[in-house]
Amino acid sequence: MRVDPVPSFGISFYFTLWFSGCPSCPILQLKPMNYQTAQDYAAATLPTILLVEDFDDTRLMMKMWLVKNGYRVIEAETGEEAINIAQRELPDLIIMDVMMPGMNGLDATQRIREYQALRRTPIVAVSAYGANEYRSLAIDAGCNEYVSTPFDPNALAELIKHLISERESSDINALPSDLEN
Repeated sequence: MRVDPVPSFGISFYFTLWFSGCPSCPILQLKPMNYQTAQDYAAATLPTILLVEDFDDTRLMMKMWLVKNGYRVIEAETGEEAINIAQRELPDLIIMDVMMPGMNGLDATQRIREYQALRRTPIVAVSAYGANEYRSLAIDAGCNEYVSTPFDPNALAELIKHLISERESSDINALPSDLEN
């Protein structure tokens, strides 16, 4: 038996079984099973956040923070990429940078909201512009919340938890037609 730690996910166990047997023993007729690693299982059960940010350093820092806080993170660098990934992955929440080259985060949010399956997905706009004017623009574009940087990590963590749990409770009461593409 061997036990190996898997960072951020737990422990992997490996077993070697030695036995002498006969060809007619049922245990020898078992076929190999497909199994799920601890990492696969954890990633499949964690809430998924789409992180949209054009600056590599900021995106890496945010990703590390989100993973540390128990989320599966998928990334996009542009508004166009965010739309495609959101349609494909159907994340539990989107963190959207407002100012990006090409399609900005507010235009991307409006396009994401056109898809029925993404209308209930919480979107948090993040920007260095702290004025109430930008908050209004973000809310009007379809964002659930607006956070200006620098932000309080504890406040953002609570906001994310709240928005995801609010979405989950509203999905319980949704009609099947509300969840279709």
